[in-house]
Amino acid sequence: MTRTKRLTVMAMFVAIGVVGAQFIWFPAGVARAYPVQHAVNVIAAIILGPLPAVIIAFLIGLVRNMLGLGSLLAFPGGMIGALFAGILYRRFGRKGWAAAGEVIGTGFIGAWFAVPFAKVLMGTTFAAWFFVPPFLISSATGAALGWLVLARVRQERLIRIQ
Repeated sequence: MTRTKRLTVMAMFVAIGVVGAQFIWFPAGVARAYPVQHAVNVIAAIILGPLPAVIIAFLIGLVRNMLGLGSLLAFPGGMIGALFAGILYRRFGRKGWAAAGEVIGTGFIGAWFAVPFAKVLMGTTFAAWFFVPPFLISSATGAALGWLVLARVRQERLIRIQ
């Protein structure tokens, strides 16, 4: 994939993540679940790899926060989930492992990273297990959505996955 094509695809994923979050969300405990972010993480990790997926997750969180539409907790959850999705896909070469990496990375590890992040930047003091249920619900639904989209796209042969 050429550099220009890669950057264009990354920009499209950022746009899908920002706009999709405004239309598809649901309450998950004390937070809102944004499954489009996690679906984009899985798809980007498979198509582009771990580093571009992390950059996309960061940019989605940044744009949403700059527009006042997101939470600072989008950074640790989204970026760690994208990283794990990309690493597990590279290691095992299966879409299911990318989805599992997103759930593990966001649902557990991202939730644990959210505790000091929330304390330092948001002034809240919650235990790690406070963030796990909403992060887990959001990442599991989004990872399933991303996996289903990729299965359908692959079936229609609309893209060639590396």
